Amino acid sequence: MKSRTLVRSTVLAATPDAVWAVIGDFGALAEWHPHLPPSSLEEGGDPEVPGAVRVFAVDGRIVARERLLDRDAAARAYRYALLEPVVLPVRDYVGTLAVRPHPGGAEVTWSASYRSADDVVPQVEALFGDGTYGTGLAALRERLTSSR
Repeated sequence: MKSRTLVRSTVLAATPDAVWAVIGDFGALAEWHPHLPPSSLEEGGDPEVPGAVRVFAVDGRIVARERLLDRDAAARAYRYALLEPVVLPVRDYVGTLAVRPHPGGAEVTWSASYRSADDVVPQVEALFGDGTYGTGLAALRERLTSSR
């Protein structure tokens, strides 16, 4: 298995603080992402405290779990690790969602590092890169544009 990187980003005509207000809550991803099932935090976890685990479930079945590794509100970023169950054969998957100032407003970058075999990369790019990250960033753009 080789080390890999996955990155999607977009520039939004909004302030970094306005974007962070929408995406900064680790426990509220499904509130702004249209294709993710609702999530909850295990054992009453605090979405601002590293160690919190968000759980996505469909019809009562857990489909994904992610642990908050660190969250820096001042830097407008958080990192999380993908836990079991994992839908693709990847290891050491660590995602980052970050907002930075940009001349056009705010740049949102959703990225991940992970380990996988070569033949898994197209699946990761399609499922996580386009399906999750790309769709989420497009929804964020629509939400922030329509609320102006």
